[in-house]
Amino acid sequence: MRAMDLIEGEEELIHTAVGAVLQSCGTGRESLIPVLQGVQDRLGYLPRLAMQRIAGDMQLPEVEVFGVGTFYNQFRLNPPGKHRVEVCLGTACHMMGGHIILESFERRLSIHEGETTPDREYSLERVACVGCCALAPVVVVDEKVEAKVSPIRVDGILLTFEIEKKEQEAEQQREAEQQREEGREA
Repeated sequence: MRAMDLIEGEEELIHTAVGAVLQSCGTGRESLIPVLQGVQDRLGYLPRLAMQRIAGDMQLPEVEVFGVGTFYNQFRLNPPGKHRVEVCLGTACHMMGGHIILESFERRLSIHEGETTPDREYSLERVACVGCCALAPVVVVDEKVEAKVSPIRVDGILLTFEIEKKEQEAEQQREAEQQREEGREA
């Protein structure tokens, strides 16, 4: 798993979140898991910088904080993407090619399961079962179930988001131009 670069303003946000959580949970060793949970609740994941700050403020070895953060499945070490892609690999989905669908997303997004694209647009997760076995293989994208997904459908799902993003950017550009025009007229 590769580490994500911080985006502008994120370092300050991390320090603020960690400080607030430590203030409410305390700095005793017994508070480590609640502190990690609280920071993840605020940030959506556990950045390396947050775990380093937690270790320092709680006077624990960094390796201990990283060990707890990486041991428990509940903790995310990468930020969630704007679009969360969950590929079901339960028995039915696996038998119907779920692993091929996961590989298709990995290839198309240039990330591996458990990672987020560098632009933070997509995160890719493997899930055990989403309870839609008759629709296998299933992918859940932003809480919407996509049924009987094929590798070609993977391209279609991602293309839909790319088109929506371009439309949003074009709309924002039109609004900015309109505001500039209104500024000139005033």
